[in-house]
Amino acid sequence: MKTMYLTALAAMLAAGCSNNPPPAWKGNAGSALAAFSDAYLRGESNIAGAEFARARAEMASTGRPDLVAHAELVRCATRVASMEYDACPAFEALAQDATPAERAYAAYLAGRWDGLDAALLPEQHRAVLAAARANDGRSVLAPIGDPLARLVAAGALMRQARIAPADIAVATDTASEQGWRRPLLMWLGVALKRAQAAGDTAQAARLQRRIDLAGATPGAAP
Repeated sequence: MKTMYLTALAAMLAAGCSNNPPPAWKGNAGSALAAFSDAYLRGESNIAGAEFARARAEMASTGRPDLVAHAELVRCATRVASMEYDACPAFEALAQDATPAERAYAAYLAGRWDGLDAALLPEQHRAVLAAARANDGRSVLAPIGDPLARLVAAGALMRQARIAPADIAVATDTASEQGWRRPLLMWLGVALKRAQAAGDTAQAARLQRRIDLAGATPGAAP
């Protein structure tokens, strides 16, 4: 499930530890951050909150705001993957210590696309930005291999109201395949509204049954 920023964080935490056992905080922080993302997407809010707090505390113990900024960016991306939007205030408070690429990614997640340099974004999101700017209705999500990155891109496009109908189906299927209830319920809701608007009562009924099933599962997001 590791997306680019979780992978990059793991590399950052491992840096300088090739000849010596890594400090305990590094392994603790990396595992806690990965557990946060998975729990959050599954709709397990209490577990997610505890894991993120543990990851952040481990990183803060180093006195390095760049590490904490990176963790906050992972949290923001996970929320965008669930179609939960804000301005990533916890990252913004640390943005001066982040890299230019991280600040560009934060702007992408926050919907600040005007003047955004696509070259600074992760490769899969460059194509998303280009397609959105072209506004030609093409599907762009299927080529993105990582499921979390695919849902981050879907959430970013939805925030801009530039997602193609085919990509709504891709996002729904991705969340379903991974068992990620939180984004699944959001995307099923989008599809339901579209079916209702089109007068497709049979499809709307099928989607409502899926929503009822996923929403009734213990630990599901409200």
